[in-house]
Formats: sequence, C-alpha cells, structure tokens
Amino acid sequence: MAPELLALPSDGWTDWLGARIDALLAATQEKLTALKDGTARSAAEVLDLWNETDIALRDAGAVAHLLSEVHPDADLRTYAEERVQEIDRVVTDRGLDRDLYDVLSATDTDGLDADAVRCREHVLRDFRRSGVDRSDEVRDRLREISERLTELDQDFSRTIREDVRSIRVTPEQLDGLPQDFVEAHPPAEDGLVTLTTDYPDYLPFRTFAKDAAARRSLTMRFLSRGWPDNDAVLHEMLALRDEKARILGYRSWPDYDTDVKMIGTSDAIAEFVERLADAADVAGRRDREMLLARKQEDDSSTTLDAADAAYYSEVIRRERFEVDAREVREYFDFEKVRAGLLDVTGRLFGLEYRAVDAPRWHEDVAVYDVLADGETRGRIYLDLHPRDGKFKHAAQFDLVEGIEGRKAPEGVLVCNFPRGLMEHQHVVTLFHEFGHLVHHVLGGRQRWARFSGVATEWDFVEAPSQMLEEWAWDAEVLRTFATDASGTPIPADLVERMRAGKDFGKGLFVRNQIFYTAVSYLLHRDRPTDHDAAVHELQARYDLLDPIEGTHFQAAFGHLSGYTSAYYTYMWSLVIAKDLFSAFDAADLFDPAVAHRYRDRILAPGGSKDAAELVADFLGRQFGFEAFAQWLDREPVPTG
Repeated sequence: MAPELLALPSDGWTDWLGARIDALLAATQEKLTALKDGTARSAAEVLDLWNETDIALRDAGAVAHLLSEVHPDADLRTYAEERVQEIDRVVTDRGLDRDLYDVLSATDTDGLDADAVRCREHVLRDFRRSGVDRSDEVRDRLREISERLTELDQDFSRTIREDVRSIRVTPEQLDGLPQDFVEAHPPAEDGLVTLTTDYPDYLPFRTFAKDAAARRSLTMRFLSRGWPDNDAVLHEMLALRDEKARILGYRSWPDYDTDVKMIGTSDAIAEFVERLADAADVAGRRDREMLLARKQEDDSSTTLDAADAAYYSEVIRRERFEVDAREVREYFDFEKVRAGLLDVTGRLFGLEYRAVDAPRWHEDVAVYDVLADGETRGRIYLDLHPRDGKFKHAAQFDLVEGIEGRKAPEGVLVCNFPRGLMEHQHVVTLFHEFGHLVHHVLGGRQRWARFSGVATEWDFVEAPSQMLEEWAWDAEVLRTFATDASGTPIPADLVERMRAGKDFGKGLFVRNQIFYTAVSYLLHRDRPTDHDAAVHELQARYDLLDPIEGTHFQAAFGHLSGYTSAYYTYMWSLVIAKDLFSAFDAADLFDPAVAHRYRDRILAPGGSKDAAELVADFLGRQFGFEAFAQWLDREPVPTG
C-alpha cells in the first residue's frame, strides 16, 4: 500500500490548521496518558507509544512552523505562531514529566533491536537534558524558560522577516546592473527607483552597481535590519539560554549545546575557530590585497568592507579571469534551472519527480511527488520567490516526518530567487538547499520519528548540501540545463573560467565564515553587554573585511535563533563535505556505484546512526582535514 500523503486545503487554512493541530495534540495526550496508566508493558510497547507522541508532535510543530513563515495571510501567520507556542509547551511538559521518565527509565533493552536501543538511549538522554530529575521548583523555572525562549525566537525571526528597508536612487545609479534588472526597476513618477534589502535587489546591486555611495547606503540598511527591536530580544534570549545551561550543570550554553554534537565540547569550537582562521590566513590576506589594490585604482581608500567586497570581487573575476557574471546569468533562466535541478538530482539518486496539481498556500509554489522504482517516496513543495511577510533567507522546512510503511516524508524548500535570470551564486544556493530536501525525503523511511529525515547531529546536516553544490560547478552537468535565450548551452571554457574565478576569494570567504562562527559562539559564551562593540571587535579579529560603523549585523543574524551558538556547523560540515566529494570521480559525477553508495549510506539512514559512522561507512575510513586543506591552498589561476 502506498504511504499516506498529507491533503492540504484549497481554502479555509485557519480552520484546517486548527483542526489538524487539535487532532495531533489529542493523539499525543491519549498516548501520554496510556504510558502512565500503570499497565505492564514491554520495553518495545513503551517505546512504540512514545514514538506515537513523537510522530504527532513533530508533525504538528512542522506544519505550524512552516505556515508561520510562508503563508501570505498575516493573521494566519500569527495564529500559526500561537499554535507553535502551544505545541512547544506540550513538548516541554513531556520532557519534564517525571512519571513519564520513570516509565521509560524502568524499561530494559532485552528483546530490542539496535535501532530501538538507540532510540531508548536518546529518549533518556533528552529527559536528563531537559532537567526531569530536578526539583519541582527548578522544573517550573525550566518550563518558564522554554516557553519564553519560544516567544523570543519567534519575535527575533518575525522582526527580521518583516523589516524590509529600502533606498531610492536615480536611474543613472543603476549603471553596471544587468539590463533585465534595470527594466524590472522602472522609476516612479518622481523619477526615482526604489531598491529594497530583499535578496533579489540587494545581491545584484552590491555586486554590479558602480555607484559606491549607493552600494554603501543599501549595504548599511541591509546590515541594520532588525535594529533596534532585536537588541533587547537577543540579550534576553542569550541570558535565558545561559540560565538554562547553568541550571542543568553546564558552564555555558555552548557547553550544553555541544554535548550532543559531533564536535563534543565548547572548547573544541574555540580550537576549531583558531585552526581555520590560521589555515585561511594566507589565502585570505592574498584575496584582500588583490581586492584592495583594485579598489585603489578607483579611489585612495585603505579600507575594504562589505559595501565593496562583492563589487570588486566581480571586477577582478571579469578582468583577471574573463568571467562576467552579467554574461553568465544569461544561461540561468529560473524555469530552466529548476527543471535542471530536478533532472540532475533525479539522475544522481535514482529518483523521478512528477508535477502534481495539489493545493498549496500560494500560487508560486510548485509541487512534486518523488518516486523511486515507481514507488512514491515523498512529496516536495518548492516556494522559491519572495513576497511580503515571507521568510527572507533560504532554508528547507519539514511538513511531514516520514514513517516507514505509514506516511511519506514531505518537505518544503523556501527561497527568495528572482523570476527571470539568476546569478550563478543563486544556482549554487538552490542546489545546496535542495540537498537538505533530498536528505529529508531519502532519510524519511524510518520506524522511529526521531531518526527520520535530516536527523543526524546538527553539525553534520550541512555536509550533504555543501557537497551537492559541486554539481552546480561542473561543465557537463551545467550544459544539460544552462542555455541562453537561443538554446545554446553554456560553453565549457566559460565554466572553466568560472571555476578559476571561484578559487579567488575562498580564503576571504572562510575568514568571513569564521567571523560569523565567532559571533554565534562568543555572544553565547561571554554574553557581552554591548553587542555592537563585541561584534565589531570580532570582525576586526577574524574577518578580513573591515567593520562598517553604524551597522548592527547581529540584529538580523537569523542563525542566532535556530543554530544558537553552533554556526561553526557550516565550516565543520564543509570540511566533511570536501572529504565526501573526494570519493567521486570528477570525470563522471553520475557514476551510479558511487552515487548510490552515497545515497544509501549517507542519506537514507537518516539519524539512525551517528554521523561519524555514516561517513566511515561511505568513505571506508574516518573523515579528515586533508581534502579541505588542499581546496583552500589551491591558488586561483588567472586567464591568459
């Protein structure tokens, strides 16, 4: 029998959402009551009941969280946020319920298979990390903290989502922008053009606009989103996380957070930061010197910051590597790219995507069923264009957790791409985020909900997505979908120049990522009184771009909500991703033996094994730093 798929409504979303969540919470309560009714049960029976509560709570939380970020109706988004708070309260209460803990801890492992034993261990570990063994007074405080953190996370994210800033420029200040961008931004009656901090405006403008003052004006607005509202929110958020960690016996929030991650300890983050900063120092300073030297051909400035870096990086790639992003984008029409992405990943992982005319929350959303060997494996929703009130970044959201034999995994890709021509960096981002979506679907055939989909340690989750980016840089892959208006495929020599240009700037990129990592980590560990001063000091220490006075980057650093102190995940995962990719033959990226081994040993297990074990299963060894170091040390080779 085919696994169940969720039927979304054509209208009446508020009623539908309320009814679905009410039903799932009622099912949760029924199973929790049964667990505590005193009936003698085997360990397998207890775990099965617990799993039912996991399934219901995860599905309730997924749909409420998704709709709070993407639904076009502001009232529905607010209602969804309220239901998220309610669901999180149930999750918190469950984790602090000592009677439940007593039932679970009284089980033994006799008769359990390896996955069930692993599930039991994780459940008991989660109970202890929630503070279930503390006094009633302490548990009440932990409950208050959890509920308040849910509200603060929502406030922080909502402020970022809704704070769209803008500048107004003359048509002449669009000099350097691609023609289709100019045509899409006609002047108003007063003769001025409005540009916003949304990605389809901000990224092209900071990359191509020749007017330095206008670039700086829009950059400063982008780096000040969320300010000042999110300053107090962030301070309270950090304080409550720290309080929770200390109540539970940890030195700080990063100590608490890393206890269940690959990296293991807070101190290991600090060591990782310094190791990567040192590793990228030579390449990063080389990149900065090249950018600054080119900038000084236009002015006498001795500074280089975010208002100039993308623009002069593009200039250098155009002049030294003969890569003009305005030419490159002619080959990346959105519709062709989306179709190409599905073709590439379908071929790579043995999947078929069938377009489905199904209800969705906005007409922009494309829906596909995912099949393997003629069998439905899941459903995906692609919500890829910006609109008012929508999540502003790029991410994969769960809609349904897959459970083997019962229901198929369903996931959503939420991005903010233009409708026409795309920058190649947007194409890379799309491949990256789709990597999460494929992981969710292929890893979604699990018995235990907690291991379904992208359920490994959190500092591994970016590795499969980062590795999939490599297919967006391969000439043969790109030729299958990257064609210009006449249908001519992107030339192989242009892709080779793009790859050479890609090597330029990677040292600067790594140092910039280490700056973000340090902000994420040290704001949590040290909890400075003045966030602006601390962030600017960290940028001066780790980034090779100069701080811009008067900006407040951290107020719109959305990862401080979801990733908390663990932004290091991106670089940690990149080290692993480079090692994973080393197993593929660069001359044949679709080799089914390697691709299917990767699919079956990295993606399909979901979280049923530790990430290090998954990697060892695929590589035949533990992961190492060598492939990343070789990539970082490879110098860019200019054309000619």
